[in-house]
Amino acid sequence: KLTDLYGETFIRVPGSGAYVGGVNAARKEFLHEGVIRVMKGDIVPPPHFKKFNAECKSYADFPFHQLYTGDCKTLDGWLLQALDAADEGDFTVLFMKFNRKGTFIVFNRDHLKSFNLGNHTAYTSTVTGSWIIADLETFFTEPSNVEAFKSLSQGL
Repeated sequence: KLTDLYGETFIRVPGSGAYVGGVNAARKEFLHEGVIRVMKGDIVPPPHFKKFNAECKSYADFPFHQLYTGDCKTLDGWLLQALDAADEGDFTVLFMKFNRKGTFIVFNRDHLKSFNLGNHTAYTSTVTGSWIIADLETFFTEPSNVEAFKSLSQGL
């Protein structure tokens, strides 16, 4: 999807997982910037998307009802994985796909004003903070969202 949108190569990390996230963050001290970008998160972005950090999940189902309690352990776990790999100032996103339900993008609520959204859900957790969840297909049909996503990913 991102490769088609931007005409540049975004690659799913083989085996996925953040080689430099969480308890492995110390590895960043010994690695070149390009290697860190490849080992961080689930998607390797083009070189100028320096602030892009993404986690990807694909599952049969998701406990959507827990979003409204502020205690969705599944979502919090995925967001913690993404945040563990993030560097300061990164634009961290979570892409989620669920069988017969659709695909979704999750980003920090601090970026809400950067995007033009229709229907979306706000999720606030004591564990991970405040996030916005939106339909992925609808999100990227808005040209201003495509540009804002790129700008945030480039750190502009």
